[in-house]
Amino acid sequence: MRDGKYYQSNVKGGKMKKSNFVNQMLTKNFNLNEFTVSQAAERFGYNNTPSEEVISNLKELCVHVLQPLRELVKAPVIITSGYRCPSVNAVIGGYYNSQHLEGKAADFMIPSLTLPESFNEVYKNLPFDQLIFEFGRWIHVSYNENANRRQAMVSKKISGKTVYQDVESEIKGK
Repeated sequence: MRDGKYYQSNVKGGKMKKSNFVNQMLTKNFNLNEFTVSQAAERFGYNNTPSEEVISNLKELCVHVLQPLRELVKAPVIITSGYRCPSVNAVIGGYYNSQHLEGKAADFMIPSLTLPESFNEVYKNLPFDQLIFEFGRWIHVSYNENANRRQAMVSKKISGKTVYQDVESEIKGK
């Protein structure tokens, strides 16, 4: 925090500049900055500024999933990962086709709910493309306007590899 305002640094020539979207609201309770702050971008000097198309996708995600979720549970939804530029996605080991690259996905937690409760609120009540209970540590949700697949999965590490299992299979014990 500097001069009473939050800053997102976009590194150019080693100088920090104020982001032009620090206070841009996507919905009543979600700010664009929540989806672009990145420790990896800061650490490695990557510019994690989204395009207008990405901002539009983030807004759709908020309007159709995250804001309704917040209103449904009557509690803050904390974004732990949102938009990732290709460099940030690569350095953190994200998939080459991650929906985070397009602003169509976010990882989140709701401090007042357990992760299974958070997962179930989305699964039972909201539209989504993918919903993933990630390693028992956070929830990943994506929204793909007019093309939602409603894929619900659990991710696990098995022999050092990430494995995704369909929720229906997980529930049935397959």
